[in-house]
Amino acid sequence: MIITRTPYRISFLGGGTDYPGWYREHGGCVLAATIDKYCYITCRYLPPFFEHCTRIVYSKIENCHSVDDIEHPSVRECLRFLQIDRGVEIHHDGDIPARSGMGSSSAFTVGLLHALYTLIGHTPSRQQLAEESIHIEQNCIMETVGSQDQVLAAYGGLNHITFSFDDAIGVKPLTIPLRRIAELNSHLMLFYTGIKRTASDIAQSYVQVIECKHKQLRGMQGLVDEGISVLSGRGDIRSFGELLNDAWTLKRSLSCLVSNPEVDELYNRARAAGAIGGKLTGAGGGGFLLLFVPPEAQVNVRRAFDHLIHVPFEFESFGSQILFVHRQEDFSPVSRIRARQSVGAFKELRVNG
Repeated sequence: MIITRTPYRISFLGGGTDYPGWYREHGGCVLAATIDKYCYITCRYLPPFFEHCTRIVYSKIENCHSVDDIEHPSVRECLRFLQIDRGVEIHHDGDIPARSGMGSSSAFTVGLLHALYTLIGHTPSRQQLAEESIHIEQNCIMETVGSQDQVLAAYGGLNHITFSFDDAIGVKPLTIPLRRIAELNSHLMLFYTGIKRTASDIAQSYVQVIECKHKQLRGMQGLVDEGISVLSGRGDIRSFGELLNDAWTLKRSLSCLVSNPEVDELYNRARAAGAIGGKLTGAGGGGFLLLFVPPEAQVNVRRAFDHLIHVPFEFESFGSQILFVHRQEDFSPVSRIRARQSVGAFKELRVNG
């Protein structure tokens, strides 16, 4: 049995430039971090005593006879990709809801790949986990998703990630003092809006016309260097909150689906209560609202958002990890056949006896 723990992420600046349709022509970069909220995957070979070959437990339960029968797209395509022909049982647990803009789908794929590789006796590198997860989501599942979430889930940390024309991905951890990272963390607040949406649907509304969004994406890309400069310097960190506000203004102009009246009302209420800036953490439409709030104003913001769930968090720097490994008894093909025969005989005995 294998258990993996894979972090969710918050994206600060540059989101949107991590789509292949953009960075293969113009390059791209993001500034983002992983936090101490996780996706947990438990995986084991399924003993040969069941009628089904594969069991997947998430928000629903699937008992399947073949990989082709699996409805969960990431599970199905990961098993196909690794050509796993033995029955497996997979359980998913998460600290936050799905479809909430925290990179949950990619954390699931990275964590599942990590678990399955460990199950078959292979130790993948972080780069391998990131690149193969991107391939599975973009080319096998055919989701309209960017490439930052998979990288962050695999690597962890506060990173400057670059995307090159030839699909090369660079991961540069920010080398800034711990006290500066703690100062940034102390100015951030995360609230769950309760609005669920599918990221690929939101992203598709502007990715399909991404060449018409040069001004916005160039502006969003330029904010990354400014953000790194603020965090690396010794000036007032509140400037970072102003950059988040600028980024949100640009992102809202990408598509009418990125925001909505409910989100706009929440954001305006936060600014009125003392937030300097903020943004939805994913493609848009709902999910989690990340706010940059000076500590002295956070009581007012919590009061203004007393109907929402406030999620305190800390940054994390480990990425996807193996938490537990227990090697099962490996049933030989002969014993698996005998086990199935025994199960069949037992059922016949119950029917006839």
